[in-house]
Amino acid sequence: MPKVKIQKLFMPKTAKAKPKPKSKPKAKSKPIATVTHYYGNIGVAVVKFKQPFSRGKSLHFLGATTDFEQTVNSMQYDHKPVEKAKKGQEVGIKVKKKVREGDEVYGV
Repeated sequence: MPKVKIQKLFMPKTAKAKPKPKSKPKAKSKPIATVTHYYGNIGVAVVKFKQPFSRGKSLHFLGATTDFEQTVNSMQYDHKPVEKAKKGQEVGIKVKKKVREGDEVYGV
């Protein structure tokens, strides 16, 4: 009887799923904001900006499981619509996908 390794006979080969490579923000830029809270029932992220930001520009949300770009159409501060966010200000932004606290936000 030929010698056969037991592993080959009884151990099925399992295909390991390759993780999806995370996209990097264009040009080695620093994050311009951080997500501080997310309201899932209304799809709104509270974002604290590190520099001034205007409505109508695009943002790239990047985190452990988050990676998407979106143009900011709705931005509120204290339940009132605003056109610009100041440095250090926390504003609510309507987002199209789920984000998590601690996700970094880059300008596009």
